[in-house]
Amino acid sequence: MLTALLVIAILVLLIVSHELGHFIAAKIFDVRVDEFGIGYPPRAFLFGKIGDTEYTFNWIPFGGFVRLFGEDGEAAKERGSFAHADKWKQALILVAGVFANALVAWMLFTLALNVGVPRIIDTPQQGQTVKLFVSDVVPGSPAAAGGLIAGDEITAVTSASGEKTKTLSPDGIVDFVSIRGGQSLSVTYVRAHKENAVVMRPANSVVPGAEGRPALGIGLVFVSDESLGIFNAMYQGFLTMLNAFQYIGNSLWTIVSGAVSGTADLSQVVGPVGLVGVIGEASRSGAGYVLELAAFIAVNLAIINLVPIPALDGGRLVIVGIEAILRRPPPRLIMQIINTVGIALVIFLMLTVTYHDIARLFA
Repeated sequence: MLTALLVIAILVLLIVSHELGHFIAAKIFDVRVDEFGIGYPPRAFLFGKIGDTEYTFNWIPFGGFVRLFGEDGEAAKERGSFAHADKWKQALILVAGVFANALVAWMLFTLALNVGVPRIIDTPQQGQTVKLFVSDVVPGSPAAAGGLIAGDEITAVTSASGEKTKTLSPDGIVDFVSIRGGQSLSVTYVRAHKENAVVMRPANSVVPGAEGRPALGIGLVFVSDESLGIFNAMYQGFLTMLNAFQYIGNSLWTIVSGAVSGTADLSQVVGPVGLVGVIGEASRSGAGYVLELAAFIAVNLAIINLVPIPALDGGRLVIVGIEAILRRPPPRLIMQIINTVGIALVIFLMLTVTYHDIARLFA
């Protein structure tokens, strides 16, 4: 129950912040906001009305919206209407939601790093506490045969004679394994808070480019979960946000291109229902994990809204661009059809993802 409430709180925060971006930009450019809605119509109830703006909660819970006066093309000549605003102002109003999500993601990453979450360290500083983790496992290698997986924490490597590696580092372990040739080694590791040990014999020609050198077939990285000072956390949080945009953008492109070619697999995409399990797992690991996950969701929401589907900000940006080129809006009937199809497509995708979420719960 508490996890479900946490999911709702995170989604409401991200949706409200996204729509607040549109709202603030519209106010800056003197465009009237008629409605600020959480969820999609039909309307469930009215929170209240302040000035010209109604604040509503709606029955379809997959997002939110800001209804701008004149955004349907009517009242194009009236001051305060979206259609009356210059095209560059319209474009900025539309991208303001994405900017707001990026800003929130940066804040959440900053807080997560300030609280303390695991992050890869290239070169540990003197006095810095780090742990050694498996970053990847070569298929068919001794490590793969021994059951090691990415995310395992390596705590010791011991030879058959009982000698342990003196330097617990990627280079230290590589040298330790190499010097002992093909001797069997015991690798101690921690997974899911439980310590395990596995005996394996290094093999030659496991690592590309290092043929003839005995190896276990694992990549290793230093990881630290020490909290950062606020200014360092802000800097590292900004870099993390940029990396998240790149990673999630590439992943979304893979899904979209797969949808075009008919090879997309939506069964692994997580929706609102699936987030209950994901966030529940994160909450058991600490507040930093929850903040980091919420930041990734914010980045995901920003990128999805840039997809050129008419019901989303990206699609509306395309239409604004077309209007700027043609110097006139498309016929109203065509716009209504495009918007209806776009909304239907978004709802269909969300229902499909939710179906797979529920199917995983009962699998």
